Amino acid sequence: MSSLPRQCFVLTRAALAGLPGRLAISLSMVASIALVVAVLIGFLAVAAGLERTLGAGGSREVAVILGGGAFQEIASAIPPDAARSLQADGTAAGIALDDRGRPLLSREIAVPVEATAADGQRRMVALRGMEAAGPRLRPGSSIRTGRLFAPGMREIVIGETLARDLGLDTGSSDAGPKTGSIRRLRLGPVDWAVVGIVAAQGGAADSEIWGDLDLVRAVFDRQGDIQALRVALDGPDGLAALRAALPGATPSPLDAMTEADLLAGQSAPVTRLVALLGWPITLLMAVGASAGALNTMMSSVSERRIEIATLRVLGFSRLATFTATVAEAMALSLAGAVLGAAVALILDGWSTSTLGADGTALVFRLAVTPAGLMKAGTLALAIGVLGGVLPAVAAARLSPLESLKAGP
Repeated sequence: MSSLPRQCFVLTRAALAGLPGRLAISLSMVASIALVVAVLIGFLAVAAGLERTLGAGGSREVAVILGGGAFQEIASAIPPDAARSLQADGTAAGIALDDRGRPLLSREIAVPVEATAADGQRRMVALRGMEAAGPRLRPGSSIRTGRLFAPGMREIVIGETLARDLGLDTGSSDAGPKTGSIRRLRLGPVDWAVVGIVAAQGGAADSEIWGDLDLVRAVFDRQGDIQALRVALDGPDGLAALRAALPGATPSPLDAMTEADLLAGQSAPVTRLVALLGWPITLLMAVGASAGALNTMMSSVSERRIEIATLRVLGFSRLATFTATVAEAMALSLAGAVLGAAVALILDGWSTSTLGADGTALVFRLAVTPAGLMKAGTLALAIGVLGGVLPAVAAARLSPLESLKAGP
């Protein structure tokens, strides 16, 4: 008989050519693997979308100061004297200056407030009060339409993803974005004029509302509160100088980190949680799919036993029979992987929301990544191998004479 590769090719082609005769059971294997692949890609798309949203726009030239050992603004409190001390120290504290020689620093507070979405549902969103330097300290964000809020005015700008969720039209006008019948948005006890839409390249600011710090604190009775200080660092050594200056600024414990490190730290627990939930569910489904693949391939070997016995008599080796059976299982797994990936790709870019650490809505987009597709494809092929090995061993161990004597 011809060489082993030639034998494997002939047997694999014969096995695949017979699939139409085993269409129902073969399709069940393909469908089960496609479901596993789609679920895994879906979980990974959620994790990637959240990581991209929480980690997007992080700058190493901007530092965020939080108080009380907190890693989230909602649990942070900064004494007013700390902000005054850092503003007075300026470059000595590692803070860059603006063109007027003033420290680039913004005192900020984030307040959870209710807003009405386009579907009529009430949801919690983050209203961030900041000083005039605040938008400048977010290099990954820019005003897409309209303008920034004016200090001392009851005006707000809204992240573009949240704006769509709230049913606000992002078309531009001289006075700000056209919002159809909604030119003002009620947050808390008062109405606010929507004067701009901010684009943050998929970052967390796309889910926020920005307003003047003093107005936000006054409306929500948070006078004097400061949850975070955002500063521009004065060169590569700015962060070290800032950390060295913090103990002298206030007796209260404060910590400073780059915006990039803060966002990375906030996104890591979320992505780990999604993985913790997603992988066990997917692997449990994979076990079921492997059992289905095993049943499919055992049925295939049983139906083809006369064919396999005849080929063995003609000189085809046990190894070629084993390889062809595994190849058939992997081909069906690959078909399932392609089908599952095609279904999952429909979800790429879909906008959805979850609750952030402060209980407010965090809007993000599902992100199907090449890495996610690769992981799902690898799992699908692993299911094919696991489901095909035992049937392949059974096919290789078939006795040609006994199979031919037994007949169909």
